[in-house]
Amino acid sequence: MSPFLGRGWQFPVRFDPRSKQVGMVAGVDDIEESLRILLGTHPGERIMLPAYGCPIRRMVFDTLNESTLTELKEMVRKAVLFFEPRIVLERIETEVVDALSGRLDLTLIYTVRTTNTRHNLVYPLYLDQASQPVSAY
Repeated sequence: MSPFLGRGWQFPVRFDPRSKQVGMVAGVDDIEESLRILLGTHPGERIMLPAYGCPIRRMVFDTLNESTLTELKEMVRKAVLFFEPRIVLERIETEVVDALSGRLDLTLIYTVRTTNTRHNLVYPLYLDQASQPVSAY
C-alpha cells in the first residue's frame, strides 16, 4: 500500500473492545469510505471545513428527469475534483432503480492515481426522502 492512499477511521465507526482502538481502513478501502463520506456530507456541515461536501441533498423532491440527473452528476464531479485528490474520476453513471420512489444509483468509475487501478463505487440515493430510509452508505 502506498502511504499516499492513506489510512482512516472505519465508517460506520466501530471500536474493538479488546484493543480499545477505533477500527481503521487503509488504501483503496479508505478512498471508498472517503467518497461515501464526501457524498453524504452537505456543504456547511463541517464547521472547520464548511466547503467540504456534495450538495446532492438539495435535490430531494426534485423530479427525476435528464436535467436533474445531469445536475447531480456535475455536483458529484465538482465535489470529487476539489476534495478527493487521490483519484481521477473517469465517469459518473446514473441508473434509476425505482422512479416512483425516487431511488437511483450513482456509479462512480475512477482510477487511483498512485496505483493506476480502476475501481467503481455505487452510491444509492433517494430523491424522495419523505418515504424512504436514509442512504446508509
